[in-house]
Amino acid sequence: MIDLPELLAPVGSPIALKAAIAAGADAVYLSGKRFGARKLAANFDDPQLKQAIDYAHLRDVKVYVTANTLIRDDELSDVANYFIDLYEIGADAVLIQDVGVAAMAGTLVPELDLHASTQMTIHNQAGLSWAARMGMKRVVLAREVSLDNIRAMAPLVKIGLEVFIHGALCYCYSGQCLLSSAIGGRSGNRGFCAQPCRKPYILLTGEKDEYGRPMNLKAASLKNRFLISTRDLSVYMHLDKIVNSPVDALKIEGRMKSAEYVAIVTSIYRKALDAISQGSWKPSNEDLRDLSLAFNRDFTEGHLLGSKKIMGREMSDNRGILIGTVSNYDSKRSVASIRLTSSAPEQGDGLVFLSPDSELGLVVHRPIMKNGLLKLKTPERVNPGAKVFQTSSKSLSRKAQQIIVRERKEIPIDLEIFWEDEKILAKGHAEGGNKMQEFKFKAVSRMEEALSKPLTAEQIETQLRRTGGTPFRIRKLIMAYPGGLFAPLATLNQFRRSILANAEEALLRAQRPDPGKVEAARNQLKLMDLKSSVQNTSRLPSLAVYADNLESVRGAAEAKCHRIYLEPHVDCNDDRMRRTLQLLKDAKSLCGESKLIWKWPRITKDLYLRLACKLLRVADVDGIMVDGIGAAEAATIVRPDVKIYGSAGLNIWNHLTAWQLSQTFQLLTLSPELSADQLGEIVARSHLQPSPMLELIVQGNQEVMVTEDCITSLDPCDSNFWGLHDFRRIFPLSLDDDSMTHIFNSAETSLLYYMPTLFHIGLDGLAIDARGRTEKYALEMTEIYLDAIKSTERGDGSTEKKLQALKERIRPMVIGGMTSGHFIKGLKEDIY
Repeated sequence: MIDLPELLAPVGSPIALKAAIAAGADAVYLSGKRFGARKLAANFDDPQLKQAIDYAHLRDVKVYVTANTLIRDDELSDVANYFIDLYEIGADAVLIQDVGVAAMAGTLVPELDLHASTQMTIHNQAGLSWAARMGMKRVVLAREVSLDNIRAMAPLVKIGLEVFIHGALCYCYSGQCLLSSAIGGRSGNRGFCAQPCRKPYILLTGEKDEYGRPMNLKAASLKNRFLISTRDLSVYMHLDKIVNSPVDALKIEGRMKSAEYVAIVTSIYRKALDAISQGSWKPSNEDLRDLSLAFNRDFTEGHLLGSKKIMGREMSDNRGILIGTVSNYDSKRSVASIRLTSSAPEQGDGLVFLSPDSELGLVVHRPIMKNGLLKLKTPERVNPGAKVFQTSSKSLSRKAQQIIVRERKEIPIDLEIFWEDEKILAKGHAEGGNKMQEFKFKAVSRMEEALSKPLTAEQIETQLRRTGGTPFRIRKLIMAYPGGLFAPLATLNQFRRSILANAEEALLRAQRPDPGKVEAARNQLKLMDLKSSVQNTSRLPSLAVYADNLESVRGAAEAKCHRIYLEPHVDCNDDRMRRTLQLLKDAKSLCGESKLIWKWPRITKDLYLRLACKLLRVADVDGIMVDGIGAAEAATIVRPDVKIYGSAGLNIWNHLTAWQLSQTFQLLTLSPELSADQLGEIVARSHLQPSPMLELIVQGNQEVMVTEDCITSLDPCDSNFWGLHDFRRIFPLSLDDDSMTHIFNSAETSLLYYMPTLFHIGLDGLAIDARGRTEKYALEMTEIYLDAIKSTERGDGSTEKKLQALKERIRPMVIGGMTSGHFIKGLKEDIY
């Protein structure tokens, strides 16, 4: 018999919890009303959360609570209390994204298991090693990691590995997507993603002007509109490959889906896993059809199994299953004749008619089969040749309901019943989690001596065994009944309920921590200074410039910026490392007094890390910049003295994260999703003890996505402009040396006018992102910001006027207009 990985089901509501458990999940993941990355699901309030954990634990199902959003400084006290509450009520683990919160939880509640959310973007061996040293018990790997990568990494790091096997895919690496945030202030890092990847776009291309701005744009000839919409993941057909890999948990996506969806998908994977364990599994066409009917955007085996067919650019909503084609249409009767290629739909099923220029959905009413054709009345004309898809199924809904209402399994109880002074006493053992828990109970009321018809032992036993509607079953029952006694059936029923309640409490108590440990955690939290007010200290910031070519390096160095973060692009047909080393050497010769920092890609796979670390031994640079902790860990192994700078991909949202990374990083870039007040809080608290320098990107088109997809045959060395047009805005694109697409915000961040506020916040550094731009842009923008810094430092009455003039100088240089991002108003969270 094969050891099976854990089957982990999504739960977005109490009814979905029942569905997941009844369908055979080994564990579920769910969220409270706060701190979870699916804020728009129903989720669980605090009483419901405790009830959910108790309900699952009585059925030997583990509960992992998602607290996988990024946490602001003003929320740290609340999230700390929340973690202690979760510990107290017996949560089996908490999924987290925030590094500072992970460190805090490890201190407060070390016995509460922590799982690294996929939002942490862990995708390489070094990242796994860091997570293990942080005390994480499991890592939910980035969806882009392949099974071959997992097989290579798993033997080298002792930590649990979890992968997604079914459900929706994100276009961007999870944790690195800011597109929803940039467009409408709804951040995926806070659980409010508006799913802009499911919207239609046009691909534009054109030339660049002297500042790198687009001109003479035209649409690329692509027939599909949903350019960044992915298919849905399903590994069902090759599930045995994953079972026979070093993966510990298989995760179904879908906390926003219905309970029926959860029931169907979980039950199918449960059945398949059990058959694989017995060595008797073959994929079922019926099960595959049910998975498709439950929901699909066309299935892909995903990066996990190396599929090249990840994208579903034709449409972004549920596709259902193809059941036929419109043969003809009777306009007088508004009746479509459909030639079926599958079984006929029944009344109440949902259909969609698709043709190149139209889409019509309807619910089936009074279907008629005549002359081998399905006749359906439609509210609008449908064209002959239109494809007909079934998108919902009444029979599948009935099947789901049958799953939901059944009890998963019964908990056996062994009982001894005896009498003492006519009072009933019970001593028993309940079996849960492969352990026996002892309990005792003494009835309050007595049985009386019978006047005429005493109860028999058989009658008493019959009442005690009536455990229907509960998860319990009386397995063994030993009674020392003296006979001759009587009690109303209601008294016996109450006795039985009390026995079961005591058994339940014994089982649940065994899965909760000792109350003394909970109290110790609360006392320790009182000693933490998470709420006291702190004062900002105004600072004179240095200026850095991001560049990706020698021309931009030359411009930034000529203007005398303090640091240049060079992310070199090389001709991939050449020796990448040799060309990179030459570019770094050429850049160093241009830098003059500016420090040269070699910026590594936002995503650093193991192959890249091996090559880059080898090059780092000999590269003449003043440091490196990374977007992931794993990359930093790998670099320090080969060159312990290297200075490491952290870019925006690290998602720094609070001072605890800054402190946690202080031993590794020389400088950290703060999140662009934070407001001025929130930035000020981080900086002020970080400076209470030694911490890295803190920097903010204040100019440039913010990077909002990084993805494995290449929308078209882009070339990393292509000098043309490429962009996505959503019919309102244009989002610039670039392709890196690993053929990953980077998407940038349509409007250019510009905080120059707020320079006095930036000073007051106390930032150590400001940065201009000149990647994808020209030497002229890098030179002039750097000069303008250095001028603004000097004017603000002088602090005379002309500063505001000077900054306004400099802002007007910027205006002709920017792409898509200027925005202050979230600096002034913050994210739009309070409206939900």
